[in-house]
Amino acid sequence: MTVKIRDLRPGDPPDVESVVQVRRAALPFMITTPAGLAHALATAHPDKRYRVLTAETEDGLVVGTAELGLVYRSPEPGQSFVNAYVDPAHRGRGAGTALLHAAEEYLAAEGAVETYAWVLDEPAHRSFAERRGYRPSRSAHFLRLDLAAGPLPELPAVLPAGVELRPASAFAADPRPLFEADAAVSADEPGDVPEVPADYEDWLSSVWNEPTLDRELTRVVLVDGVVAAFCAARTDGAARYGSAMTGTLRAFRGRGLAKLAKTDSLRRARAAGYTEAFTGNDTGNEPMLAVNQWFGYEICATETRFAKKPDNRP
Repeated sequence: MTVKIRDLRPGDPPDVESVVQVRRAALPFMITTPAGLAHALATAHPDKRYRVLTAETEDGLVVGTAELGLVYRSPEPGQSFVNAYVDPAHRGRGAGTALLHAAEEYLAAEGAVETYAWVLDEPAHRSFAERRGYRPSRSAHFLRLDLAAGPLPELPAVLPAGVELRPASAFAADPRPLFEADAAVSADEPGDVPEVPADYEDWLSSVWNEPTLDRELTRVVLVDGVVAAFCAARTDGAARYGSAMTGTLRAFRGRGLAKLAKTDSLRRARAAGYTEAFTGNDTGNEPMLAVNQWFGYEICATETRFAKKPDNRP
């Protein structure tokens, strides 16, 4: 199969839809929508050098795609990423190789000295990465919950004194408290590439205004009027719900507030007609894995982070 590598045409709705369909087929555990993809391209920070490539057959069928760019907030210059996806029905025909080659050429020209990629932890995917000089590091699980049929915990009949539950939409006039809470919780997340925190304007663009963020299903716990915990929800507008981030600020941990926020969010998601819930956790994040398993989530796939430096020879 001969494929042509080109940039996604963000102003062409069928082209955007074709990339979304490839992503959904290759990695069905992620929340991806045409609006979200178009937003990511339109609002990416210039220093990110963000691109979305497509692999197109001679008859115009998009069978693969890759997103790539620089980790522009890293204090270590030259950090970059590429995540390639090929429709399972068209694997083994060169689309992934062509996408990766084009991505690496572009990133090298932009000054990349190290590139990382998330790879499904399956023999064929790992072998593909290793043959091209990538080396594995940490892993993360995808988890799925059957919202349509699975049991959910009940909310307490009465909240503890001083505790309130609110939707993120209640902060529409001033979302800065949510930005500050997100930054504080994110600082405790595991990672291999150090990054300076996003500034407020960047957060507004990449998080708050991201089209898949559901501000009604994103639930916030306040303690005496202060944001203490939250569960950020993303939805595809159809059947899929995803927990983008669930966390509690350090001063409020050990009180079950993250469970409270997530219980409220999941119950509201089911009432709104969503039938599948997805989330992800680092394999070493045992406390959050335990919380999600308590809710009934089950591991449905695992990804491993692979990285390649100039001295990584195939």
